[in-house]
Amino acid sequence: MSISEPRLTEIRTELRAAIDDGDKDRGVQLAANALAEGITPQEFFLDAIQPVLYEIGEAFARLEIFLPELMRAGMVVKALHEQVLEPAILRTSSAATTRASVVITGTCQGDIHDIGKNMVSLMLQVNGFDVTNLGTNVAPRQFIEEARKRKADIIAMSSLLTTSMPYMRDLTELLKAWNVRDQFLVVVGGAPITEAYARKIGADGFGQDAVRAVNVCLQLMERKRAGLPAPALSQEMLK
Repeated sequence: MSISEPRLTEIRTELRAAIDDGDKDRGVQLAANALAEGITPQEFFLDAIQPVLYEIGEAFARLEIFLPELMRAGMVVKALHEQVLEPAILRTSSAATTRASVVITGTCQGDIHDIGKNMVSLMLQVNGFDVTNLGTNVAPRQFIEEARKRKADIIAMSSLLTTSMPYMRDLTELLKAWNVRDQFLVVVGGAPITEAYARKIGADGFGQDAVRAVNVCLQLMERKRAGLPAPALSQEMLK
């Protein structure tokens, strides 16, 4: 980590205040200042944005806050992502030859968070993947229909709310019911998702964060090109 833990705690507090006030400009400036201090875009997302959004998502699930507060959080974080984090990542990355076609959920049905999957989508793109971003509140059927249309290799699903997690299982079950489970690799991730849950629902990969999600997709595609089946989901997939 290129920034001290006390400073990181301060950044989280300032970010939450900007979100609570719906102040996009303050959020953008906070992100710009943090990057100027030496934190990377990935670190800012993982160590500042993700914990704050998870806290807000859990408060929403407990009915302590409501949809306007949730939308305000998305508005502020989307602004700093588009104006600060995304340009910084693109400046330091160069896209390689396209490796695969990937369907990114954004978020599962019942969840309107999109910053996490946008970060994963961006990092997949700069690693040479062809990404289709379906946005938020995406039904399992829509994932599959788009994946079939695009002849995708991977369906990647994200969730920040525990209430939307069951739709991940619905997707794997629907793939089986339609007899197309072997056509697509399924990768899941998001703050409340665990490796154990991913294994339980029959996913092929689990991305604990954006960086690891990309690594998992790369590993899965290497095996697919070599004609090998996806390995049993394990901690090895996280390395």
